[in-house]
Amino acid sequence: MKNVSTIPRIDDDQLTELSDILRLMGDPSRLKIIIACMESPTCVSDIIEKVELSQSLVSHHLRLLRGTGMLKAKRQGRHIFYGVNGDHVRCILVDLMRHVSQTRP
Repeated sequence: MKNVSTIPRIDDDQLTELSDILRLMGDPSRLKIIIACMESPTCVSDIIEKVELSQSLVSHHLRLLRGTGMLKAKRQGRHIFYGVNGDHVRCILVDLMRHVSQTRP
């Protein structure tokens, strides 16, 4: 277990930003989108197929997730590929997914 003293201190603005990120991640559709982009950058059409949501809804969620820095986008020709923005995002979600899968009876 990590030492409590390694927890970074954040100010009120950062606390609000953290709260916004957690709120956005609390939506099952957004979590599906993030998870769909975790293994490798994924284009919108593939995300739509994986999460089974409409193009307009996926685009809306992608805009919000990019705004918080959870996802990053890279254009390749006519397509935009979305991926998680750094290993720390991937680690957070993988740890939470392991927690949920291990706590079920």
